[in-house]
Amino acid sequence: MKRHNDGTPFIVPSLILIALITVYPAVYALYLSFHRKLPIFGISRFTGLDNYLFLIGDERFWNAFRNTLYFTVVSVTLELILGLAIAVLLDKAFRMRGIVRAIVLVPWAIPTVVSAKMWEWMYNSDFGILNYLLGTDINWLGSPFWALNGAVFMDVWKTTPFVAILLMAGLQVIPRELYKAARVDGAGSLDIFRRITLPLLKPVILVVLTFRTLDAFRIFDAVYVLTGGGPANTTETLSIYAYKMLFQTLQFGYGSTLAIMVFLCVGMISLFYARLLRGGIAA
Repeated sequence: MKRHNDGTPFIVPSLILIALITVYPAVYALYLSFHRKLPIFGISRFTGLDNYLFLIGDERFWNAFRNTLYFTVVSVTLELILGLAIAVLLDKAFRMRGIVRAIVLVPWAIPTVVSAKMWEWMYNSDFGILNYLLGTDINWLGSPFWALNGAVFMDVWKTTPFVAILLMAGLQVIPRELYKAARVDGAGSLDIFRRITLPLLKPVILVVLTFRTLDAFRIFDAVYVLTGGGPANTTETLSIYAYKMLFQTLQFGYGSTLAIMVFLCVGMISLFYARLLRGGIAA
């Protein structure tokens, strides 16, 4: 009797579990997106592409899309710049470096909901420490401009340490001999950074951008706890809009359509970064 030495029988249960918790909900969400389903009124009927056609003309959807795109681009850009600067500093040898690295990680270690509530109090227009320190009376969470940028700043504060740690790990695998040889040849710090550090760190940077872009585009908890999507839906992201449709108004059909759009956007971002990663690794 032929014996099978591969591990296929052992991974089948895992594959079934993954299918149940990921594939089935995704397929069912796609199914619901072609229906008008309002269980509280007993409505459930097939509508074809009506939800998608309505979405095209839905100004609230486009506002949420713009907010999500703005949040993603600004927060990820700032996190990459600040994280790279912190990583370069922490990569240098100095006294108590281990303690400093641990302190830098504190914001990232705090749960997102706790961070959001903390920043909500700091942004409080009457009792918040931010207005006290700046000597202003800005209504941080009551103004569309300040509320959205306040959410961005909170995310940058919390997530920059994560970016810094990943980039620092990439810096530590760069051979130190390259730096020594460059200094012997008379290269300055800026030239070394541009011609050695950045090119060799490119694959790690792409991985960091992939993680952070996907995470930022799906942002929900931080903004929802901080602003609830307000004032007047001006800080609403796609995930928050989908959540409100699905679980607050129980419009399962249109809410599923929004969820599918988030899924498609994330899929396109993933493909974009996958091509960049292949090109970066090949280079």
